[in-house]
Amino acid sequence: MNWITNVVRPKINSFLRREMPDNKWVKDPESGQMVYLRDLEANQFVVPGSGYHMRMGGEARLKSLFDDGAFTSISFPKVASDPLNFRDEKKYSEKIKQARSKTGRDDAILAGEGTLDGLQVVAAVQDFDFMGGSLGMAAGEAIITAMRRAVKLRAPFIFFVASGGARMQEGVLSLMQMPRTTVAVQELREARLPYIVVLTNPTTGGVTASYAMLGDIHIAEPGAMIGFAGQRVIEQTIREKLPEGFQKSEYLLEHGMVDMVVHRHDLRNTLSQVTRLLMRSPAVESVSEASEDAAAPAVAGAEVIEGAFGAGEDAVAETDTTVETLPEHEEELKAAERTALEPKKAKGKKQKKRSGKSVADAAGEWADDILGDGAAKPSVT
Repeated sequence: MNWITNVVRPKINSFLRREMPDNKWVKDPESGQMVYLRDLEANQFVVPGSGYHMRMGGEARLKSLFDDGAFTSISFPKVASDPLNFRDEKKYSEKIKQARSKTGRDDAILAGEGTLDGLQVVAAVQDFDFMGGSLGMAAGEAIITAMRRAVKLRAPFIFFVASGGARMQEGVLSLMQMPRTTVAVQELREARLPYIVVLTNPTTGGVTASYAMLGDIHIAEPGAMIGFAGQRVIEQTIREKLPEGFQKSEYLLEHGMVDMVVHRHDLRNTLSQVTRLLMRSPAVESVSEASEDAAAPAVAGAEVIEGAFGAGEDAVAETDTTVETLPEHEEELKAAERTALEPKKAKGKKQKKRSGKSVADAAGEWADDILGDGAAKPSVT
């Protein structure tokens, strides 16, 4: 009986008690549905049944954005990992090591450059898996480096944001990254390059109070929580019950905080259309076809949007020339006024009756001749 007890029974028990690996199945937080991990990855981490958008890793984000999933990673300068020697339950330096071991990267920001439907873009991702995507010195330096790379390449900058806010283990050095990144956003604006923010779940804290809400266009994923403080904290502060779905992307869309809510499956195509519109590039289907229709705006009001981005030095020079010649037109306008007033002084009312023109009419005719029909008529007092 010993061979049955010592050999056969342990083998049977080991076979029956074999457990499935924990990382093969993922539970949908919304419906409780169990989804096979490979199916979830193939569906861009969107649960097939409920449509719930789960968090997506930084590398997977960039691969889903760029053509053929190919991009060149942007390297970031090194910074002090624990500048304050902070310690609570455990050393901050140990937490950093654990996060780096878990994610395989130095900090929460991953950035790359590549093409989106043939158009060169620079994109960055804030990975929530790295200490909640919190903003510290390393993350701030990485964001600034990526934005300046976009300025150097004269390419639009796309930022996928997900964060719990500033990293308090770095104290005021973490908070200083908010104005520093704001200055980098201003550099993009001065270069007249589009800055497009994609708000993912969750985007909160100091990140929301800085670069996450400074984009030219804000796109949010469905169901993403976006805000500064948490809903419970706000309710306790104002002593009022907040509306259902407060801080969700759909609620913010209704109240004008974001420009659009886009499903993840449609996100790449939407970003391609927006970047091409703002950079005044031809649509994807007409890149190889030189036609007059390709130069026409794709949507109503595009003329106004186009004028704010992608303007080269010629456009700036033309604007400067126009501004410099305005004083000359002003002198000509004054001369026209004096010419219209002189007959009135010499011949009085009879001359005015014969001509039938007032000073304003004469100045208006001058404006039509110089500035063209439809120009604003100058007022003369």
